[in-house]
Amino acid sequence: MTSVFGVRLVFAAAIAVLTSALSPAHADVVVHIDKSSQRMAVSVDGAMRYDWPVSTGRSGYGTPNGVFHPQLMARRWYSRKYYNSPMPHSIFFHGGFAIHGTNDLARLGGPASHGCIRLHPSHAAVLYGLVERTGRGSTRIEIAN
Repeated sequence: MTSVFGVRLVFAAAIAVLTSALSPAHADVVVHIDKSSQRMAVSVDGAMRYDWPVSTGRSGYGTPNGVFHPQLMARRWYSRKYYNSPMPHSIFFHGGFAIHGTNDLARLGGPASHGCIRLHPSHAAVLYGLVERTGRGSTRIEIAN
């Protein structure tokens, strides 16, 4: 005869398995921007996933160095400060500074922005989705040089 304790133990084990299968996997996302090379490297749980050209702040409009976390995310955003310029898939990380898509593709790979980090629109969408799935708290943005 099966004991009540045994049935409860089996039931608890089944709940634990189902809960772990349904909850999203924890992943740490690191977005590293190297201003000297104008490149962004994205890793997930320590494994390199993406390497893309970017545009950071041009002369007189610096992109801040440091380690940041996403503060605000917006699929569609328009700059109120710079002529209502489109900033698709914006990930704001330090006040008004954001990582976002750009239509100025010819300037990717060289400093061109007012301090934001510009990406190809499809790359910005991929990064946005990754951060959205993983969570802002599990995402670190490192900007250097």
